[in-house]
Amino acid sequence: MTEHRAPGRPDERKGDDPTADPRAGARDPSPEPGQDPRRWKALSVALTAGFMTLLDVSIVNVALPSIRSALDASAAQLQWVVSGYALTFGLVLVASGRLGDARGRRAMFGVGIGVFTVASVVAGLAPAAGWLVAARLVQGVGGGILNPQISGLVQQLFRGAERGRAFGRLGTTIGISTAVGPVLGGVILSVAGTQEGWRWVFLVNLPVGLLTFLLARHFIDPVEEPEPARDLDPVGAVLLGAGVVGLLWPLVSDSWQGVDAVLLTAGVLAIAGFWWWERRMARRGRAPMVRLSLFSQPGYAAGALLGLVYFSGFTGIFFVLTLFFQNGLGYTPLQAGLGLTPFAVGSAATATIGGRLVGRHGRRVVVGGLILVSAGLVLTELAIRARHGTSTGWWLAAPLLLAGLGSGFVISPNVTLTLENVPVGQAGTAGGVLQTGQRLGTAAGIALVGALYFRGLAATGDAALAASHGLRAALASSAVALVIGIVDLARRARRGSV
Repeated sequence: MTEHRAPGRPDERKGDDPTADPRAGARDPSPEPGQDPRRWKALSVALTAGFMTLLDVSIVNVALPSIRSALDASAAQLQWVVSGYALTFGLVLVASGRLGDARGRRAMFGVGIGVFTVASVVAGLAPAAGWLVAARLVQGVGGGILNPQISGLVQQLFRGAERGRAFGRLGTTIGISTAVGPVLGGVILSVAGTQEGWRWVFLVNLPVGLLTFLLARHFIDPVEEPEPARDLDPVGAVLLGAGVVGLLWPLVSDSWQGVDAVLLTAGVLAIAGFWWWERRMARRGRAPMVRLSLFSQPGYAAGALLGLVYFSGFTGIFFVLTLFFQNGLGYTPLQAGLGLTPFAVGSAATATIGGRLVGRHGRRVVVGGLILVSAGLVLTELAIRARHGTSTGWWLAAPLLLAGLGSGFVISPNVTLTLENVPVGQAGTAGGVLQTGQRLGTAAGIALVGALYFRGLAATGDAALAASHGLRAALASSAVALVIGIVDLARRARRGSV
């Protein structure tokens, strides 16, 4: 079994994508590693903005009771405060990644920061629940515009082993932002008070957004020679957008209704139409939004599928445990957030290490991480079923730490392996497709885990048993992701690169 080799430079990978636009390589402004000392600073700026947008996926959860009290929000409005953000976030990922590839990642990065920051201020000053829901929808658009540019910048700025380390930092950012959201939300509410503290959950984004916008202008170089407008595939954008909405809407809806079935069917048909249209564009020699040859790149399809499945369990863990801590054990928002800290600590500890190891050990790092995650979830579920009362949080610390250590070996190495053979000129689009799968997985996982938790709670009145049911669904997702990882590992072994 040969050693996994890090991705080479574009000129060493000719023929990777026979349908790729030949102008993409000519437009790549990336310096050789070591020649641009600003590349790590540019990455730090990008990751700070990415952390801010990903944090808003989970930080708002602990503030929902305060929002309900302050704005007299209905249950449906509270649902949309959470799920509306995920919906619009996923809606624009691929299109904005494509625009970043075509028109310049710095420009799209700045647009994303601007939209997200302005919407955050509107959310923090919202006089009524309707205003808050609308602001969260726009916030999601800003986050969806910004995030594909980050993975695109990593592909653009880094080569070889440095790329693995850069993706390691991206994985750390993803893992910590998701896990630490409830903690920071709890701290803000404790300091600012439960009545108005929820506003500062959004308003803290203002100084961060302004600072990252200014620093991005300084450290991230613009890309010249934008593609002509006729190559931007608006039909593909509309079809894909309709498909994403059709698939996500039923998942983020608070109850299944007839319209959800119609939307789901329409979403599947729109995705099929998008696939047909993109093939048609490629046959005519035009530039489609997503070059379908992307999925024939070694490791891309398997990595994207693994990410979708893993995120369906990964984010469900925090959702069900936050509910269990507060509703089942009577924890405060801060205590509930602190109860999840071991996972965040473990993920942070191994994400950067995983980024360094993946260049040598390849998919084996991800498979090993998934084994640790699965073991940690089994132990977490057993600890909850043991019913230790208010001390349960302490009993869960070690199992959650183990699961977090495993998660750090999954997220960033999988991103690195998924994107390693993608041409730089398609990096934003590829990152957008990858993250769209993650958003779909997140929405599906929260919907499934939440349904199992609430159904179990209604049937038995036992919060520990209900949480156990939800965690089993998260464990099942991790087990499926493990199977996908093992299959891809076997394929890589046959090719001589694991």
